[in-house]
Amino acid sequence: MPEILTYSFMQRAFIAGIMVALICPSIGIFIVLRRLSMIGDTLSHVALAGVAAGMLGGFYPVYSALIFSVLAALGIEKLRKAYKDYAELSIAIVLSAGIGVATILISLGSGNAAIFGYLFGSIALVSEGDILLVVFLSLFILASILFLYRGLFYITFDEETAALSGVPVKGLNLYFIILIAVTIAVSMRIVGILLVSSLMIVPVATSLQIAKSFKSAWLYSLVFGLIAVLTGLTTSFYADLAPGGTIVVSSIGILLVVVTLKSFKQSFTIAKSTKSAKVESLEK
Repeated sequence: MPEILTYSFMQRAFIAGIMVALICPSIGIFIVLRRLSMIGDTLSHVALAGVAAGMLGGFYPVYSALIFSVLAALGIEKLRKAYKDYAELSIAIVLSAGIGVATILISLGSGNAAIFGYLFGSIALVSEGDILLVVFLSLFILASILFLYRGLFYITFDEETAALSGVPVKGLNLYFIILIAVTIAVSMRIVGILLVSSLMIVPVATSLQIAKSFKSAWLYSLVFGLIAVLTGLTTSFYADLAPGGTIVVSSIGILLVVVTLKSFKQSFTIAKSTKSAKVESLEK
């Protein structure tokens, strides 16, 4: 057994990390294709307010973050209806509220040092209770996506046609945004509140560089997410770094490698086509 796995806290971190690597891109693929990339940042800042409220009130921060995030998700859907022609305003309003409330609650509390682990992730503080919660909620999220896959797929590309086809668009939108909130609350222990949205977006952005279908994009994003999390957790252990930062940097590194290889491949293909054209013209 590798040395890193002899530590119980690293075993817990890898279990939680693998689950996070599966749920974040699974939610992220729908977020990116619906052009809602900022919603992750918005709910993350609200989750920060929830963590601060939990610490201030003596509650388990993950639970309070989950409650705050879900309420914010419901608020976004309510505001989207109020601003039908300016739907992006709902995200900006909730983001502003989340930052404001988080700032006030953090200033009132005395555990500013403890909140650091929630901001950027912490592998040492992942408890057995965290693992049970992460695994349970992650399986719930994945089961929801698989069960509602067809409806989510339809509303991702065309809500109007989906509604005409009998898909309950309003209810599905509401349920989906709640899933985003739950994903953020689940992932913040490993990735950190301020970075969790990056794990939703970057592996998906990488997959879109090479995927030729929706399902292949989803599969690739899961692979890239897993590589980023496993690499990031290993690096953070040996280099004594915040896991959230190393995971996100690993994810960005994978994106750069894929983009570079794709560029080289395109250049090679163009050069080969040009050479073949020249040879054909000379033969004529």
